[in-house]
Amino acid sequence: MRELQKQVDEWISRFEEGYWPPLDNLARLMEEVGELSRIMNHSFGSKSKKIEEEEQEVSEELADVLFVIICIANSQDIDLGEAFQSVMKKYRDRDSDRWTLKVDSQEAGS
Repeated sequence: MRELQKQVDEWISRFEEGYWPPLDNLARLMEEVGELSRIMNHSFGSKSKKIEEEEQEVSEELADVLFVIICIANSQDIDLGEAFQSVMKKYRDRDSDRWTLKVDSQEAGS
């Protein structure tokens, strides 16, 4: 994650304007999530795509969302790797017994 944050920072740092203000980035994130929602609805939901709409890829829309998230993190001096590990610990602690674990094929034979 640190490498991704570095790549984004190097790219943004080339421009005088730098990172957008936090609320502008939040609005941009919502726009990108909206685009992701639209393609997911076209691909998996009941909403059909208009003929004149250009093809979009889920992977590209996810990457757009990730880019803006990284911009927000960088502008706020947040290490996303550390933040993500903290969130994973929270989920492991809180949700360890919430769902049924898959049985490992080696354990099934024991």
